[in-house]
Amino acid sequence: MSILVTALLLLLALAGAPLFAVIAASAMWGFFQTEVDLQVMAVEIYRVAEMPVLIAIPLFTFAGYLMGESKAPQRLVRITDAFLGWMPGGLAIVALAACALFTAFTGASGVTIVALGALLVPALKKAGYRENFNLGLVTTSGSLGLLFAPSLPLILYGVIAQQMSLETPVSIDDLFLAGILPGLLMLTALSLYSAWQSRHLPKSNHTFDRAEAWAAIKDSAWEIPLPFVVLGGIYGGFFAVSEAAAITAFYVLIVTVIIRREITFTQLPVVMRDSMKLVGAILLILAVSLASTNYMIDAGVPEKVFDTIQAHVTDGFTFLLLLTIFLLILGMMLDIFSAIVIMIPIILPIAVQYGIHPIHLGILFLANMQLGYFTPPVGMNLFIASFRFNKPVMTLYRATLPFFFILLATVLIITYWPGLSLLLVE
Repeated sequence: MSILVTALLLLLALAGAPLFAVIAASAMWGFFQTEVDLQVMAVEIYRVAEMPVLIAIPLFTFAGYLMGESKAPQRLVRITDAFLGWMPGGLAIVALAACALFTAFTGASGVTIVALGALLVPALKKAGYRENFNLGLVTTSGSLGLLFAPSLPLILYGVIAQQMSLETPVSIDDLFLAGILPGLLMLTALSLYSAWQSRHLPKSNHTFDRAEAWAAIKDSAWEIPLPFVVLGGIYGGFFAVSEAAAITAFYVLIVTVIIRREITFTQLPVVMRDSMKLVGAILLILAVSLASTNYMIDAGVPEKVFDTIQAHVTDGFTFLLLLTIFLLILGMMLDIFSAIVIMIPIILPIAVQYGIHPIHLGILFLANMQLGYFTPPVGMNLFIASFRFNKPVMTLYRATLPFFFILLATVLIITYWPGLSLLLVE
């Protein structure tokens, strides 16, 4: 009977049933089988509402959507171009830095491709870069910022890990620190490749212009303090992550709606609705997933999976290799929020048994998922970019391959060098 129910739930998922409904049904069936009162589902949903840190997700999401709908992307490109554009491959490096920063605050790589792609691809083409390079650069760099604070996936991983009652505590502040060096490694690798790709371009006359740099600073005067206030406040101990999210949302709202007036009061409800649709989906999946997690822990599912894996995999090196392959496939098929809430409760206890630090696991998990976004054949960003730039998806496959292999190398470094993630934490 259990096999039949499992098969039915899988068929419903493949047929397009809402993910939260499938997860909730599986949890309810598990509790029913073990004669546990189904009111436990309501308790778990209420427990989500009681998590203080969880308020950071809707607030950061709202702030990110406001920035995306304003002219902040144009100002971000201008200021990065003013300070980085003079370098070899400068415009490409500008594109990488701008996309990473924008994704860090919006938390959605697809939004970055849509918002910045229209600015960056024509600019790169005008500078003489090949079309395939331009398309590949913007498509892949759209997910670069997922390791930088205040990335929503980092926060969500921290929330899930804190519910697992691990011996090693997982702080969201520590996750923010842990993502810095791996994220910079990815940026540096792609920057070096971009500089090498620019070697055949006509020598640029673009030099550092103090007047333009100062003008760009003045143009971005309201955006520049934001990361310093948010991150400085968190690490300086002045306020918690949830308080930082509230300050960010309030600040961005005042700047975009009242001071700059780039979003009108009539547009504001639309932005709020769109941002909260994403938040609602995340929180609903999270609520039912916590119930499912409790059932799996009570039923000893992670231990059974670990025993099965240990029978064939005896060392952490092989486990991490298999995990990398699995996560690349997972990243192609699931959005990052669903992947975190569904898989972390299963993977995290197993990884800890192999001696992997929970914070290191979070960083390598997100790094792999970031790569999965543009892994052929069904990486989500490939199709977003295909639609955005009106190009066949096969063109995007070819365009992203060099970037894929470069970032795959960095992902393997992140995976097998835990010190890179833990250096700033310990």
